[in-house]
Amino acid sequence: MPKILTIVGARPQFVKAAALSRALKKYGIEEILVHTGQHFDENMAEIFFRQMEIPQPKYNLGINSLSHGAMT
Repeated sequence: MPKILTIVGARPQFVKAAALSRALKKYGIEEILVHTGQHFDENMAEIFFRQMEIPQPKYNLGINSLSHGAMT
């Protein structure tokens, strides 16, 4: 089975990833999803996985491990 690695992090990438994930599934291509962890807020990341039916990431790089206060 062919495989493809998809990397998402910012909001626009989630929108693109949703369409790509559906197409890959349709053609039997295994998707390995990596989330950069750029957004620490659930409303900026996790909610997209649920609402857009994007598969949960196999890997999370956890790039953004600081609190919102520390980031602003």
